[in-house]
Amino acid sequence: MNKKKTTSNIVAQNRKASFNYFFEDTLEAGIELLGSEVKSLRAGKGSIADSYALDSEGEIYLYNTYIPEYKHSSYNNHDPRRLRKLLLKKKEINKLIGKINRDGFSIVPTRIYFNLKGIAKVNIAVGKGKKLHDKRQTKKQRDWNREKSRVFRRSS
Repeated sequence: MNKKKTTSNIVAQNRKASFNYFFEDTLEAGIELLGSEVKSLRAGKGSIADSYALDSEGEIYLYNTYIPEYKHSSYNNHDPRRLRKLLLKKKEINKLIGKINRDGFSIVPTRIYFNLKGIAKVNIAVGKGKKLHDKRQTKKQRDWNREKSRVFRRSS
């Protein structure tokens, strides 16, 4: 039997996103990159900590994503914070635009990775922003789970 590997090469993760947003839906999207950007991502460099996605003229673009210039590139290197188009099907784009405009959701990238075929992908999540009291509740729950696991470890 042929077994496929299920691991993927994660380049950048947005760890704060799950703390700042309630996620309703996640989606995998392709990303339009230049050659020097792909090489920089393959080197493990890039950040999506403050990035978000918005619609513009019927397309979804990724804003504020930082992919540093590739060190060994020539004169045609890329701009580190340029807009990057997300490659989605028209039906998915319309669904996302509807949620953004009508329901007040935000599109937040959660991670950038290379799939098994070596293609760069972005995992995006559709979510609503948390209020301050929601964040406090999340932190309290996290602390309680940590303390509970300590007690169980000591008792066994």
